[in-house]
Amino acid sequence: MSEEFVHLEVAGGVATITLDSPSNRNALSRALMGGLEASLEAALNDDAARLIVLTHTGPVFCSGADLKELRGGGPSGGPAGPGGLVTILKTIWRSPKPVIARIGGPTRAGGIGLIAACDMAVAVEDATFAFSEVRIGLIPAIISVVVLPKLGVTKTMELFLTGETFDGTEAARLGLLNAAVPAEQLDETVDRYVASVLKGAPGALSGCKRLVREVPGMTLDDAFAQTAEWTAEYFGSEEAIEGMTAFAQKRPPRWAKGK
Repeated sequence: MSEEFVHLEVAGGVATITLDSPSNRNALSRALMGGLEASLEAALNDDAARLIVLTHTGPVFCSGADLKELRGGGPSGGPAGPGGLVTILKTIWRSPKPVIARIGGPTRAGGIGLIAACDMAVAVEDATFAFSEVRIGLIPAIISVVVLPKLGVTKTMELFLTGETFDGTEAARLGLLNAAVPAEQLDETVDRYVASVLKGAPGALSGCKRLVREVPGMTLDDAFAQTAEWTAEYFGSEEAIEGMTAFAQKRPPRWAKGK
């Protein structure tokens, strides 16, 4: 029986995906990436899961590429191949369900790409981060696609070129994280975000993700035309009718009951 490097658990509307390869600091090996892709797809196809929390075992969230495995060559399945980092980042970025990262320790290189692709992220204050690729002759090419929208050109350039380490507090200031908190407050903070997100209608949450992902790339006229179309679509939706009815009747909407 092969070892399982990623675990999925669904409870209370939340799909928790746990990276569980602490022996190599949750490096992005072919096995871990394959497990992560499968878990993401399973969570997205599970109607009981309304949002996804990405977390980890061990002291390190993710150390980036599995360099030992890459040096050894072997079968295809690298970052750009099937089951590779490109597929995973696209899946998280385009997920109609919100994805929240819970980071309890250091993260490097490709691991930061996982965080940047998520919709929200919380880390402990003393977690450290670095784009270390340049120091071993590599470039953070694939993850730049999701990092640049979070950090902007100026800071991304600095961090990519220097490879310098920054902590959770700085990561939150830069916009990579939503919050950096003391270790004892990590789960409480993540749970608070989860509880707030679960109050939203599933379709509306998906629509909000689409706004944030797509509107910045539109021209002004196209943005107003498209958002006006989406507004009309949502105002006529079953969710909106239920939500407005529940508001008038001073009761929770269907999706929030029991949350």
